[in-house]
Amino acid sequence: MAFDPVTAIIDIGGKILDRVIPDTNARELAKSELNKAINDQDFQRDLAQIQVNLEEAKSDSLFKSGWRPSVGWTCSISFALHFVLFPIINFILVGLKYQEIVISFDMTTLMTVLGGLLGLGGLRTYEKLKGVA
Repeated sequence: MAFDPVTAIIDIGGKILDRVIPDTNARELAKSELNKAINDQDFQRDLAQIQVNLEEAKSDSLFKSGWRPSVGWTCSISFALHFVLFPIINFILVGLKYQEIVISFDMTTLMTVLGGLLGLGGLRTYEKLKGVA
């Protein structure tokens, strides 16, 4: 298999289609559609962005490779504050007859960012288990 991601996708896709679709005409039509999808401008742009992300992550510069961990730590700290620390503090404050702390917390943005990070983290764990760099 080639190291070029596009060629690898075509090779893998072709092998899968060979096994799944017994009809030769239907298989060739499916391969043609796969090639069209791979050569699509949006797919090529996304692939180029992935390559940029990979090079960026290899950097020793904190400003290039450090932003992903900083976003992860920000999400972790936000969750810890909202779901662990503030409830404990509020429990103590109410027990001491003080007014509890009420802080507005926008979960939609945080969940979007954290979901992406956790999803990518899960894929990285899978890569590590399979012995990929």
